Amino acid sequence: MRFQIIEDCQHDYPVRVLCSALGVSPSGYYAWRQRPESNRAVANQHLLADIRRIHDHHRGRYGVPRIHATLRAEGHAVSRGRVERLMHRHGIKAKKSNRVRKNGALRPLSP
Repeated sequence: MRFQIIEDCQHDYPVRVLCSALGVSPSGYYAWRQRPESNRAVANQHLLADIRRIHDHHRGRYGVPRIHATLRAEGHAVSRGRVERLMHRHGIKAKKSNRVRKNGALRPLSP
């Protein structure tokens, strides 16, 4: 997180000043820039693309349980918590229905 802040602000302030303010070494920052992305991060990006595809295909109506079930049916070995975490981080939510259920019958919300 600190390195990302330095990355975002390096055009406004010198890297050494930012590293000093955030309590990290400049060599650590430069090593972080050269480090390849982790396998988990790459897998999360692919999983997020699949989550968005399923969410869009169902017009935003599917939430975590249905998306998780669909991913499992497609053969992805993924936990519900991971799907929930990715959806929450990226602001993917199921749309709410605009109908009210009263005594088992559906009716529109208009007065």
